[in-house]
Amino acid sequence: MIDANVVGAGPNGLAAAVTLARAGLDVVLTEASDRVGGGTQTRELVPGYRYDVCSAVHPAGIASPFFRAWGLEKRVRMIVPELSYAHPLDDGRAGIAWRDLDRTADGLGVDGPQWRRVFAPLVKHVDGLVDFTGHPLLRIPRDPVAAIWTGARALEFGTTALATQRFQTAEAQALIAGVAAHSNHRQPTLATAGAALLLATHGHARGWPVPEGGSQAIADALAADFEAHGGRIRLGTHIDTADQLEPSRVTLLDTTPKHLAGFTELPGRYVRALERFKSGQAVFKIDLALSGPIPWTNPEVAKAPTVHVGGSYDEIVAAEHEVSRGRIPDRPYVLLVQPTVVDRTRAPAGGAVLWAYTHVPYGWQGDLTEAMIAQIERFAPGIRDLIVGSTSMAPADFERHNASYPGGDVFSGEFSMLQLLKRPIISPTPWRTPVRGLYLCSASTSPGPAVHGMNGYLAAKLALNEQFGVRRVSFR
Repeated sequence: MIDANVVGAGPNGLAAAVTLARAGLDVVLTEASDRVGGGTQTRELVPGYRYDVCSAVHPAGIASPFFRAWGLEKRVRMIVPELSYAHPLDDGRAGIAWRDLDRTADGLGVDGPQWRRVFAPLVKHVDGLVDFTGHPLLRIPRDPVAAIWTGARALEFGTTALATQRFQTAEAQALIAGVAAHSNHRQPTLATAGAALLLATHGHARGWPVPEGGSQAIADALAADFEAHGGRIRLGTHIDTADQLEPSRVTLLDTTPKHLAGFTELPGRYVRALERFKSGQAVFKIDLALSGPIPWTNPEVAKAPTVHVGGSYDEIVAAEHEVSRGRIPDRPYVLLVQPTVVDRTRAPAGGAVLWAYTHVPYGWQGDLTEAMIAQIERFAPGIRDLIVGSTSMAPADFERHNASYPGGDVFSGEFSMLQLLKRPIISPTPWRTPVRGLYLCSASTSPGPAVHGMNGYLAAKLALNEQFGVRRVSFR
């Protein structure tokens, strides 16, 4: 019998495996894909051009307590741009969010003082904010000031269209709508407001980094560390039930609640709770190979690896509402990354990579390539002339790539306030299951989605404490 099995080698499964192996356990990590990474894989989808299959930019990564303890930035070159994100508007103007809060505020004219008032306290208490949002919400926060300030601002922005009341300029309003839309949920809500505050704060505090060479570098570094501490990886092996694994004292699943429900015999009440866990909206993604940089009307947008394409605050809110009603908007919100702005390893000399996705209803079938290109061309006329190759991923493709993305839901569960509390159950230790030694550690658990590894790390710490009496793990 081995000490531990980990099923699923996404960032959370890898974080769990690393934590267990560094505690001296004999650990086997099993993954269905031909490589580790899950949502952090990078592949040459168009010959000569390297694309992140899912996640591409990692503000939560460099802020994560797990990755900071493990030393992510010493193991992977994380390129942190001066300009965190940009939001082009129709008349050639653009909202520009610099890593420097004051520089951002100065560029927002009459809204500058208000932008400072909202974000300066959060930037000052960024570690407290990360601690608060990086753990289950059913817990006393270590920095009550950060929690109270975040909660108060989320209530303001989440219960009314306060962005259009607090801010006068189209640029400031759009900067809020663009980051809120990362949550893939209608807005405004408490959850989308919280996401906007957290992401914008990351942008002004530590930045929005791009891993050199692609997100696969993060997964590969975790896998290398795991193997260096005695861990074993099995690729290309799909696990449905517990009897397909070598017997172990603990098992951690980086999988969906539905997978957990069929993995072994569980109490009916717990299974019903898992079945009530809701999937969220899906995504449709395009990857374009370009012969040159994107010809943005506003030249400053060309400096930002991350660009929110969707027009005004009202347009984005309307588009996200359409998706929440099961419809496709005429002008979709497009989350776009142009990594070659800072990382020339991704494309041939002179070429550029364009990675972009839009939101669609769960399980939607169709092709939005043309609609997305048209929306981008609205702010970057002439981009069609630069396209030398393309590929796309519909919701079904995402599910085939990673079973943790059912119906194309890359958040592994609806991003609502209820499901931030109930992920997948309401508990201060939601990773624990009723079966001794069995834990769920995926993005379907607290603290939710993003590449921060905290779900896996916290689940592994709980397992170590409960099953092995180990209270601390060293990452030195």
